[in-house]
Amino acid sequence: MKRPELARITLLLLTGAGLVSWLIYATRPEAQVHALEGQHAKSNASSYVSTNQSNTESSTTETEITPASNETEPVEIVPGAPRTKARRTPIENVAGPEPLPGLTPAAVLQNMRSAVRDYGARFGGNPVGNNREITAKLNGGNPNQIVFLKEEDGMRINQRGELVDNWGTPLFFHQISGTEMEIRSAGPDRKMWTADDLVLK
Repeated sequence: MKRPELARITLLLLTGAGLVSWLIYATRPEAQVHALEGQHAKSNASSYVSTNQSNTESSTTETEITPASNETEPVEIVPGAPRTKARRTPIENVAGPEPLPGLTPAAVLQNMRSAVRDYGARFGGNPVGNNREITAKLNGGNPNQIVFLKEEDGMRINQRGELVDNWGTPLFFHQISGTEMEIRSAGPDRKMWTADDLVLK
């Protein structure tokens, strides 16, 4: 066989092998995904250019009359105010029934502590929750429907279902543990967390 014919056959074989390799590479799933991404990028770029051109043209013709509607105004950044010390929410005073004569505020708190302890002894732990929830549990809203509150002991409930002290201010209950409860009265000034508060544990 002559050399020119051998070289021609070799060239044809190499060309065919290259074509087969290219077809195998181009039909891979990864290659198709990259091709699609390239097409999307080109279409997005062309749409971005055309949109910018149309926005530029419309803005040059309309800015003399009104600013373009798609423009956003710069946002003014205002520094935050310095943190202030957290204040407790004032407790709203609701008028309650008048206390019985002869029952001092301290005696009423003592009777209240006895009621809470009686509840804990019966149910294995103090009532939990806010004033209204604790009042409901002490006033029969418990599994055995036992009423631990006695009016003759100065235990008064306002119209909102809260236990109040001698001045008509709702009492504050602080659960210290499962068997220890702090009971706080706002005192004569009817303001909680002041020097004249009455506290009983």
